[in-house]
Amino acid sequence: MRSRFAGLTDTGLLREHNEDSLLILPEYRVCAVADGMGGHRSGDVASQLAVSTLSDFFSITVGRDATWPFPVDPNLTEEENYLVTGLRLANRRIFDRSLRAVADFGMGTTIVGAMFNKTAEKVTVGHVGDSRCYRVRSGDILQLTRDHSLISDAAHMAPWMTEEEIRQLPPNVITRALGIREEVLVDILTDETREGDVYLLCSDGLSGMISDEEILEILSRMASLDDGCRELIARANLAGGADNITAVLARVEADPTIEEESTVESK
Repeated sequence: MRSRFAGLTDTGLLREHNEDSLLILPEYRVCAVADGMGGHRSGDVASQLAVSTLSDFFSITVGRDATWPFPVDPNLTEEENYLVTGLRLANRRIFDRSLRAVADFGMGTTIVGAMFNKTAEKVTVGHVGDSRCYRVRSGDILQLTRDHSLISDAAHMAPWMTEEEIRQLPPNVITRALGIREEVLVDILTDETREGDVYLLCSDGLSGMISDEEILEILSRMASLDDGCRELIARANLAGGADNITAVLARVEADPTIEEESTVESK
């Protein structure tokens, strides 16, 4: 199998500039979405620095005997080590940048990234903040990541709280992001894929404006990955477009190269 990617970002209807950034590196089977934190200085700088750092890291390290900025964890797979190290490096660069310039002090970004293995039989997802990863499979949608937000943390750590109590908590409070502290904890998971699976990486400008059911409906009937990205953003704007909107789609497909090789061998 192989992975195919598409992505699109939009300013939305109410913001003056776009603080979201996206990354697609098909040669390394990697994609990511970063959302510069609203209310923080230089959010767009932080998100751009996050994806550029990931891009540089993968281009320098994948398939090469390069020196890693952090020790490799023997308990993690190769893809898990790549994502965790790349995100930790991005965090360090954003944090260091924020200390050098007054205009950048306090900047940060959420991020979600995914890396498929060489046969696309597994995908590793790493994230910090409330940018999300969904999986659409056989007519069902599943949110693979858990938001690092005050509301999500409260529901996870204090399950006895009622829905009314949770609704009284201030919304849009992020509890983890790149660039806020010198070190960051990256949540990581690895999912076994199936042919036809579609993975959506998105900023909260999308997930906060349309429901999971609407996302599923759009992705289940899209003509192509590019069309899916366009319609997701159009639907979020139709719902109000209150924030920047970014969507990256990755689909697991049969690899025609392998099928051709099998046919040649059988002859």
